[in-house]
Amino acid sequence: MNLRTPLCERLGIEHPIFGFSHSAEVTVALAESGGYPVFGAAREAPERIAGELAAIRGRLGKRPFGVDLMYPKLAGDEPDRAAARAKLPPEHIAFVERLKRKYAVPAPTKPNFFADRVRNRAFFRAQTEAVLASEVDAVVTAVGLPREVIAEAKARGKTTFAMVGSVRHVAAALEAGIDVLVAQGYDAGGHTGPVGTFTLVPEVLDAVQQAGAEVPVLAAGGVGSGRQIAAALAMGAQGVWLGTAWLATREYGTPPVLLRKLLAARSEDTVISRAHSGKPCRVLRSRWSDEWSAPGAPEPLPMPYQHALTGELLAAIEEHQVEPLVYEAAGQSVAWFNELTTVRAVVARLLAETELALARLRAA
Repeated sequence: MNLRTPLCERLGIEHPIFGFSHSAEVTVALAESGGYPVFGAAREAPERIAGELAAIRGRLGKRPFGVDLMYPKLAGDEPDRAAARAKLPPEHIAFVERLKRKYAVPAPTKPNFFADRVRNRAFFRAQTEAVLASEVDAVVTAVGLPREVIAEAKARGKTTFAMVGSVRHVAAALEAGIDVLVAQGYDAGGHTGPVGTFTLVPEVLDAVQQAGAEVPVLAAGGVGSGRQIAAALAMGAQGVWLGTAWLATREYGTPPVLLRKLLAARSEDTVISRAHSGKPCRVLRSRWSDEWSAPGAPEPLPMPYQHALTGELLAAIEEHQVEPLVYEAAGQSVAWFNELTTVRAVVARLLAETELALARLRAA
């Protein structure tokens, strides 16, 4: 069965499966499996992005891939982490120190984005310049919609995608000239909005139609089975966007402690928390999210201050795999990924399940 949609034809890919990952290995494997990979560069130092994207391009040849960048509204714009830390409330600093002692977290010994960087406008601009100057085929804007970035990307011949978590974001995206909309529902891992995927996708499709636009829409948020892909296609989406799926693949190289948690997790084992970045973010539940939501805990600080506060501790937790506190951004689709697998196997399963679901629908 041919599952190619018009967007597949337009982008030159075999399957309507779009995959977000922070892993270059996953990016390459998904492209080789016929999907459209999107490399998440939001956690990457600007000076490293050019080399990383050039390496991916060298391995992919002419196969297309995109890069995802964040453009959030910030509560402050300090030039470095030290300046941001100078504004942290004493009670928040004391709370983090208590967590460090309670869980006996050793000090970090390796460089880490969360410990070494602060998100500010200069940082986002440097990331953007590195991506625009690269040979990537597409730029994805998430947690924000900077029109100047979209215009620059289009001027350089790159396809532009925008993540939208509410139907009210559609008009601004269309006015900015976005080429593809990704309707990301509440079910999704990472920074996400308040509306469920099954509601949001048709709302976004209706808004595009009412605007008289011909902009394809992808369904994102909690997608982990072919039945959901069939449903997305039935609603009118031209593909699906997955992120959590790749955490359980060999290519991602998930550390053992985190991998065990992910493979054992059910959909209800993910929670929305501001303790990760200061913005609502769906993560795998852990003592980290529990501690920040416990009675008497301080409210997480807005971005970028939450990372300035917790960055060093998060780096240590990740480096030393402190089991109770280990977590990762993950969506409710985590329930479908309960064994270590490969990117190619995930794509093959999703395609087979989609074909079966569509065949059953025709038979009914």
